[in-house]
Amino acid sequence: MAQSVPPGDIATQPGTKIVFNAPYDDKHTYHFKLLNTVACVRDSPHIYRILFRDVDPAAGVLDPKENALIAVSCDAFAYGQEDTNNDRITIEWANTPDGAAKQFRREWFQGDGMVRRKNLPIEYNP
Repeated sequence: MAQSVPPGDIATQPGTKIVFNAPYDDKHTYHFKLLNTVACVRDSPHIYRILFRDVDPAAGVLDPKENALIAVSCDAFAYGQEDTNNDRITIEWANTPDGAAKQFRREWFQGDGMVRRKNLPIEYNP
């Protein structure tokens, strides 16, 4: 039943963009927080865990109000010589099936359940 309900919201900290600061002659890693904002509903048979993918760690499962620390990396590059205007990270998430163990299963993204996406633009500060 949980997969027939649209997935709740997630929050990221920061909420609107990721900023990498110069110099760009070495790899940078930026950490942000991903939070399942759905609260448990009292006396509800549904837990509303979400599973996420396409980040680092590559995938996981979050209980209501649980968060995870996510890493985004930027390899070395020549600033101003590459088009970075459309750089972003996309997070995809969906509800887990009712009664499922707290373990990521890729096939849950391939079923009939709704998948949501959040784009975080990446900004480069010279």
